[in-house]
Amino acid sequence: MKVYADVPAVRIRQLFTDLFIVVWLWFWIRLAVKLYDLVLKLAVPGRKLSGAGDGMAGGLSDAGSTVDKVPGLGGALSAPFNKAADAARSLADVGREQVSVVHDLAWAMSLALLAGPVIVVVAIWLPLRLRWIRRASSAAGLRSDAASRDLLALRALANQPLRRLGKVNPDPVAAWRSGDPETVDALAALELRRLGVRMRAGSPPAVAAH
Repeated sequence: MKVYADVPAVRIRQLFTDLFIVVWLWFWIRLAVKLYDLVLKLAVPGRKLSGAGDGMAGGLSDAGSTVDKVPGLGGALSAPFNKAADAARSLADVGREQVSVVHDLAWAMSLALLAGPVIVVVAIWLPLRLRWIRRASSAAGLRSDAASRDLLALRALANQPLRRLGKVNPDPVAAWRSGDPETVDALAALELRRLGVRMRAGSPPAVAAH
């Protein structure tokens, strides 16, 4: 598998792009984490409310239990304490619900912020990168075989501008059809260069196959 090009200029551009994507994505991840932490601070009042409610409920419940032991009047005296304890528990539940809502909001906002950059990477950059790797790997596998370079030459005829083809041969199509080895190798090298891949040194020359 060929991950980076052989041509230095193309390889440097690919390395720079890959590094930029990694740093750019890391920046957005860090920003999403900071946003999450910032929004989560809104849950502090809810935590305090929950803690205070639980503390009050515990104290009032203990007081009610103590008063309930008073002979004759215990039940009547403990009722207000128990009701106050229930109210404190409801207050604590409100605080916990607020914490849960803020937590969900923090996640939603962070994911929404991160969704755009991730979509750009997954839907645009990654497919283009994988397509180049697939094409370059396929082309690199063909460059060492004299017969396979004929296919690369055909790709060059289909993909390269006429101006470049004319520099290889005044009539590149006719030369390719006749199987001219020099033209086939030159066209194959042209197609490889388009992908940033070099013709392997010492490769056997193409043979006439047409």
